[in-house]
Amino acid sequence: MAPPSALSSMARPLLKIQRYFRRKPVRFFSFILLYLTAGSLVFLHSGFVGDSSTGENGGRDTMVASGIGNRVASSDGRGVGMMGRVLKDTRRPTPRRYGPPWMKGAGGKDWEGRGYIGCYIDDTAKRALRGVSFFDYKKMTVFRCQDNCAERGYLYSGLEFGAECYCGHKIQAPNASESECIMQCKGDKGNLCGGANRLSIYRLELSQESARHYGSAIFKGCFHRPDNVTLALPISAVIQNMSVEKCVDMCTEKELSLAVLAGDRCLCGFPTPHFSLHEMEDEDLCLHRCHGEEFESCGNDEYFVVYQTQVQDNRCMDRRFLPTRSKQLIALASFPGAGNTWARHLIELATGFYTGSYYFDGSLYNKGFKGERDHWRSGRTICIKTHESGKKEIEAFDASIVMIRNPYKALMAEFNRKYGGHIGFASQAHWRGKEWPEFVKNYAPWWASHTLDWLRYGRNVHVVHFEELKRELFSKLKDMVLFLDLEVAEDRLLCVEGQKDGKFKRSGLRKLDYDPYTPEMRTSIDELVMTVDASLKKRNMAGVPKEYRPTPR
Repeated sequence: MAPPSALSSMARPLLKIQRYFRRKPVRFFSFILLYLTAGSLVFLHSGFVGDSSTGENGGRDTMVASGIGNRVASSDGRGVGMMGRVLKDTRRPTPRRYGPPWMKGAGGKDWEGRGYIGCYIDDTAKRALRGVSFFDYKKMTVFRCQDNCAERGYLYSGLEFGAECYCGHKIQAPNASESECIMQCKGDKGNLCGGANRLSIYRLELSQESARHYGSAIFKGCFHRPDNVTLALPISAVIQNMSVEKCVDMCTEKELSLAVLAGDRCLCGFPTPHFSLHEMEDEDLCLHRCHGEEFESCGNDEYFVVYQTQVQDNRCMDRRFLPTRSKQLIALASFPGAGNTWARHLIELATGFYTGSYYFDGSLYNKGFKGERDHWRSGRTICIKTHESGKKEIEAFDASIVMIRNPYKALMAEFNRKYGGHIGFASQAHWRGKEWPEFVKNYAPWWASHTLDWLRYGRNVHVVHFEELKRELFSKLKDMVLFLDLEVAEDRLLCVEGQKDGKFKRSGLRKLDYDPYTPEMRTSIDELVMTVDASLKKRNMAGVPKEYRPTPR
C-alpha cells in the first residue's frame, strides 16, 4: 500500500480538476460532449474495419473499406453507386490468396462454392446482373444470396462489397481479375463476397418449380409455334428494335398475361388449349438476338420466347358456395405444414367453389377463404380442411383427399407457421433453442400416424403428394377435380397454373443456412418414412416419392 503522503499527492490534481469544473459547469459539459463524440467516432470507424483472416501460410490479410456513400437515384433513373470506396491492402512476404477460399481446396465450403464462375466488373450505371437485389451489411453470406436468387428463378447470383446481392438471368459485363474480388462476406468471414464495384458471380441450380425473371415478367420458356397463331394469340404487332421490355409493356397495356416474342413480332394472349405451354422446347431453338437489346433472345417465326406479365388472369378468380347442399362430406386432410392451405387455394381456383374447414382461422378468412366461417357440416363447400387423425373424426367423412409432404420439409414448414404465422418464419432463437428438438420429438411421429390412420379408417381415399402436385400441377389438379365429382374446365386449370402460388408462399430471404436435423432426428424420421411407404404399397398405391426416402450414409 502507498504511504499517506503519496496518496495525498495523487489526490491533489483530481481535487483541482473537480474545483475547476464546479466553478465552470459549461466547460464540464463541453468536455463530456467531446468525450462521447470521440467514442462514437471510434465505434463507427471500427465498423468499417474487416476482421483479419489467417492465410494458408500463417500470414494475415486486413481490408479497410471507408467512405461508403448512400445510393441515390439521378434524374435519368440510373443509380449513383457507392462513392469513395477505398481498399487498403496490408503487404506481407507470402503470396496473397485471391478468389473464393473454397476454390483452393482444403477448408473450403464446397456446397457454397458450387457454380462459381468468376469475378466481374459491375458498373453502377449499367449493372452486370439486372434482376432484383438486396443488401445486408451485417449478415450477408454466399448461401443467403444464392438462395434468394434461386427462389426467384434467376440463373445467376452475384455478391459485391461484402454485403450486396444481385440476381439476373444474364451476365452483362466483362470479367475482372480474381484479385479484385477479395472482400469478406459480412455474415461469413471465411468466404469472399466480391469487392468495390466487383461481383463474385455464381451460376445457380434451379429447382424445377423456380421461374426466371426479366424485371416484373416471368420467363416461361421456348415453345414451338402453335398451329393457329391468330386463335392462340389474338393480339400481335411488329415492333422496331424489338426487346423483351417492349413486348412485355405492350401486352401488359393490352391486359393480357402472355408476352410472346417471335423475331420482330410481339404477340399477346392467355394460355389456352391451343397454346398451353406444356411442351417446352430447347432454348437453343429460340436463340435469335433482339434488335433492341444484344443480350436478349427474341425467338423467330417457328420458335417463340414466352414471358408471363403481371396482368392477372381472371378466368379462374370467380368463387362461390355450392348452389345445393352436398350429399357427401369430402375431407382435405393433411399433417400440418403439408400444403393444405395451398391445396385449398388451387382447388378453389380450379373448381370455382369455396373450401371449408374443420376449424376457424380468421386470418385465412380475411385472405379470401370465405368458407372458413361455415360449419364444416354445412354442405356448402366443396371439401373440408382437417388435420384430425382419430378414428371417429375420420369416419365422419364420406371420402378424403390426403395430402402427404416430405416430413423434413413439412416439419420445418409447420415450425415456421407455429412461431411465425402462415407465411412467416420462426426466429433463430427458436431454431437454436429447446423449441425445435422438442417439436421434432412430438410432431415427427404424428406425421406418420396421420397418414396411417387415414389409410386405415378412411372410406374412399385419394392420396396426393405435395411434391408431385408442384411438379405436375395440371395433371394432378385435374385428378383432384375429377375425384371431387366435377367437370374439368381446362381453361381454368391453365389459369391456375399462371397464379399457382397465390399469397401462401414463404419468401426465401430467411431460410436457414444450416441443417437443423441432427443424425438422431434423421434416423428416427427415416424409419417413419419407410413405415408410411410400406403402408401405401400394401394398399396398392404408389409409395412415397424417392426424395422422401433415406439416402445411404
